[in-house]
Amino acid sequence: MTKDEILTKNQSKRTRCIVYTRVMGYHRPVESFNVGKKGEHKERVKFIKIRA
Repeated sequence: MTKDEILTKNQSKRTRCIVYTRVMGYHRPVESFNVGKKGEHKERVKFIKIRA
């Protein structure tokens, strides 16, 4: 099954989620950012912590 087929099949089960990020010491929803700040958020590099 392709990604598009899975999405259309499960469309009724999907819900919108709110993504928060930490800004200046507190958490804010990304959807409240202006256009420039949203672009900056998309360009960020996300690091994955590897357990040793």
